[in-house]
Amino acid sequence: MLLDETPLFEPSLLEELDWSENSVSFSPLISPTNPGEGLVLRPLCTADFNRGFVKVLSQLTETGDITAELFIKKFEHMKKTGDYYVVVLEDTNLGQIVATATLITEHKFIHSCAKRGRVEEVVVSDVCRGKQLGKLLMSTLVILSKKLGCYKITLECAPKNVAFYQKFGYVASDETYMQCRASN
Repeated sequence: MLLDETPLFEPSLLEELDWSENSVSFSPLISPTNPGEGLVLRPLCTADFNRGFVKVLSQLTETGDITAELFIKKFEHMKKTGDYYVVVLEDTNLGQIVATATLITEHKFIHSCAKRGRVEEVVVSDVCRGKQLGKLLMSTLVILSKKLGCYKITLECAPKNVAFYQKFGYVASDETYMQCRASN
């Protein structure tokens, strides 16, 4: 596979979202189909490697050394599973990715073999913050998760970001988040 415009998932999933289900206000009004001047909200594609996708992610956390070949291999895996929904906002004037967020669906035996959505890697480029793009990404993923049949959607966040996520209906859980990192 080359670095091309093949989407990670079917773009119509975003185009057909019922934005009337959105519970967060925007001023000025923006939506997945009208994210702002020169911006396009769409699924990730491999050509985004050259549009600064990894650079935007590096504003959130350590990304490591990602080659085009490694990027393509991971993209192909995600596309094949059908459980990864990486959305990006591209500034078409600059030809650069300025924001991204990921929804991963987990298939469960509980809740009558339902799906759970998990939000990961929400980041807006430091040069584009304050334009409601994080709100747009989160609202989009919440509505998308419902469309995909998720019985719940979860995320992990730093304490300083709790108030932001509460706007979308997230509440702290009684469960304790724990982790066990593999040694490097």
